[in-house]
Amino acid sequence: MEHRKIAFIGAGNMTKSIVSGLVNNAYPAQCITASNPSVAKLNALQDDFGINVTQNNNQALNAADVIVLAVKPQLMHSMCAKLAAENNLTNKLFVSIAAGISSATLQQMLGGNYAVVRTMPNTPSAIGKGMTGLFADTSVTTLDKQYAADLMRQVGEIVWVAQESMIDGVIAAAGSSPAYFFLFLEAMQKEAQRQGFDKTTARTMVQQAMLGAAEVVCHNPQLELSELRTQVTSKGGTTAKAIESFQQQGLEQIVATAMQAAVKRASEMAQQF
Repeated sequence: MEHRKIAFIGAGNMTKSIVSGLVNNAYPAQCITASNPSVAKLNALQDDFGINVTQNNNQALNAADVIVLAVKPQLMHSMCAKLAAENNLTNKLFVSIAAGISSATLQQMLGGNYAVVRTMPNTPSAIGKGMTGLFADTSVTTLDKQYAADLMRQVGEIVWVAQESMIDGVIAAAGSSPAYFFLFLEAMQKEAQRQGFDKTTARTMVQQAMLGAAEVVCHNPQLELSELRTQVTSKGGTTAKAIESFQQQGLEQIVATAMQAAVKRASEMAQQF
């Protein structure tokens, strides 16, 4: 990965995750700066990773070639307006991890046609198992796109989308989906408890089954998910009866409707900015 000078404006959990991935993969700590109003957060980043820290966003921006916009969406407009009013943003690459704000809106907030890569990571990024969607318009160079891709690979897998509207699909399939799986596991744990298992044992069983199933999927990319399901579904057996029950109750349509609801809400939220 190219070692550009990079600044994170905002020092929350995603910043910590990306910085951790960078430093653990031999990215020079002296090339990384983070800014945030919270001294405690900055001290934690400096103590853990040896990076540069400051409470001054302008100082962070002027020390870097790449600016990661990592503040809460509702704070983005005021933060960007202040940066644009007080600094020269020419030749900076901006990488946004803020949900719901389009690249065009970000450019408006920054006051110019600057290079912006919009990303949508999910919460497993905190343990390096994330899934991030990325979008860049035609103003972003191939080298800048490569840098942004390498940056987000520090916390997991990535996928580029050709149209920005597809970021909403990334939200439905990856951004929100950990909660779907947690809900499913929660229901399984409760049923296992109803069948006589204590809470800890019930959780151990379902979480290990989930982990094992995910590993099987990842280690067999040549097999369709339907084939993997078939391999563990003996005709007339217990699994077959459970799958039959899911199908009779319309699980596929339930999932489709839920994902469509997530896409719709993501689109509605984007209208707020």
